[in-house]
Amino acid sequence: MSDVRCRLYLISPPAIDLDRFSDDLRAALSGGDVACFQLRLKDASDADLRAAATRLMPLVQDAGGAFIVNDRADLAAELSADGVHIGQDDMSYDTARRLVGADAIVGVTCHDSRHLAMEAAEAGADYVAFGAFFATATKTPKTRATVDLLTWWQQLFEIPCVAIGGITVETCPPLIEAGADFIAVSAGIWGHPQGPQRAVAAFNEMCERHAYVDPSHKP
Repeated sequence: MSDVRCRLYLISPPAIDLDRFSDDLRAALSGGDVACFQLRLKDASDADLRAAATRLMPLVQDAGGAFIVNDRADLAAELSADGVHIGQDDMSYDTARRLVGADAIVGVTCHDSRHLAMEAAEAGADYVAFGAFFATATKTPKTRATVDLLTWWQQLFEIPCVAIGGITVETCPPLIEAGADFIAVSAGIWGHPQGPQRAVAAFNEMCERHAYVDPSHKP
């Protein structure tokens, strides 16, 4: 395993004003490298989800990022999104894969469980997500993960791991150093006191400064 360049994975707020948030997303995407964006609007109607995806997906894809829909593999397929993220209480991986197709991204929440992560990887998941690492107001986390989980995964598996849960510019360094391939951030971007553009720039600075170094890697 070579050294890892951690990247930023944006997650939408749980509710948005589409006009205002479109501007916020443009600002965030102009701040630096963003690997992907997840549309996560748990209480939105299908019509509102479609409207949000139609408006936001071109912004993300034009910036070189992947557009991921939370939970709804059916809508991800309908809207030609880049993929879907599913939780343990949502549909099965096999169902999600059947709906979105072989070429789409399917990511799976694995909480703090090595067993669930290995099961997801064996099934064919494109990434596994561990968390929550810190307290978060975005959702009520079911588990609290520790940074050693990221290092264990990074040293044994090729499938990328995502760290999620209460991550801010100040709290992200240990996760990056531990081997997270991606850090998933919501409030730490949209609630940043200097705005989303500066937040993305600051996270990218941390990704450069605190990059994971594989202990077996020989320079």
